Amino acid sequence: MPSRATSPRRPPMPRTIWALGLVSLFMDLSSELIHALLPIYLVTTMGMSVTALGALEGAAEATSMIVKVFSGSLSDWLGRRKGLLLFGYGLAALTKPLFPLAETPAVVAAARLLDRFGKGIRGAPRDALVADVAPPEIRGACFGLRQSMDTIGAFAGPLLAIVLMLAFSDHIRTVLWFAAIPAFIAVGIILVGVREPDSAPAQRAFRAPLHWKSMREFSGRYWYVVGIGATFTLARFSEAFLVLRAQQTGLDIAWIPGVMVVMSLAYALSAYPAGVLSDRWDRRALLACGLVLLIAADVLLGSRDSMIALFAGVAVWGLHMGFTQGILAAMVAESAPPALRGTAFGVFNLASGVCMVLSSVIAGWIWDRHGASMTFFAGAAIAVIPLIMCTMTPRTQP
Repeated sequence: MPSRATSPRRPPMPRTIWALGLVSLFMDLSSELIHALLPIYLVTTMGMSVTALGALEGAAEATSMIVKVFSGSLSDWLGRRKGLLLFGYGLAALTKPLFPLAETPAVVAAARLLDRFGKGIRGAPRDALVADVAPPEIRGACFGLRQSMDTIGAFAGPLLAIVLMLAFSDHIRTVLWFAAIPAFIAVGIILVGVREPDSAPAQRAFRAPLHWKSMREFSGRYWYVVGIGATFTLARFSEAFLVLRAQQTGLDIAWIPGVMVVMSLAYALSAYPAGVLSDRWDRRALLACGLVLLIAADVLLGSRDSMIALFAGVAVWGLHMGFTQGILAAMVAESAPPALRGTAFGVFNLASGVCMVLSSVIAGWIWDRHGASMTFFAGAAIAVIPLIMCTMTPRTQP
């Protein structure tokens, strides 16, 4: 396998990357504390169907991804990213108290959508800021580090949910109140710790995010990366289905967040090493490895109802995330014009958002009609498409 050219001395990791990593860590701790309990709360306590849950999860994640189109383009126009980060993370923090206050599924759904709207506002400008401050020699490592710290928060959130559920005798509403604390800590870190580069991208005349003149500035290699990301998202439905699968195995409600702990631990341990490797090796091969891991996870989760198969499948699912998310982000940054990186991430996430809606709705429908096993087997079958596409992707240049 061909290796990438590397300089004798690697540049140090910029401080802003560490600050953005901490912001992601605390906000994901907050969000995943809620997300680890929400599927059970909605389906078991409030009587929502799995199809409806799938539609909500798809709509929530799609909202985040589609809003990134506009926030990314706006950050390119402004030439600055921090203000949008503060607005997006601040809005998400303000939604956290709505979850324990909700009395109906409609209020929970509204809170979930607003939370993801805030994520969409911050997502593309944050990724563009990482690309702005990251030295090209360690760009993959920078994306991998931020993703890994994000996933440490995703690991700590469900773990804290288990502790709190045991401490408060499975009283979900009480536990959900604790999610507000780390969310507001994340906002504070943005205020004091995030710095934009002195030479920020020049302000451009504002264009609609999907303006044809902007689209013409993207290369064929960029559009191929968008295609892979979209079909990959179609194969990878919401992690809420992992939580429901855990409930099927008979796991006690207080321990169900453990599946998200295992997934996030595998994700956190693999994201940074995968990012470092992607700076030295062909990113297409590592992305293909991630897709193979997704197929293996689906097969494990669909084949048996045992605890061993459940936790093995969840761990492999986490590894596939570590081998794909940061690498896809680095491929987008690398194939897009520097002055249009915010727009590039926005368009990428728009395509992924449309597929996320389809993926989660279809998964919920299959679950209700044909059972959990068929849902995971269908995901494995769809994942073959982006795996084949990886073999035909134009090679990334060192």
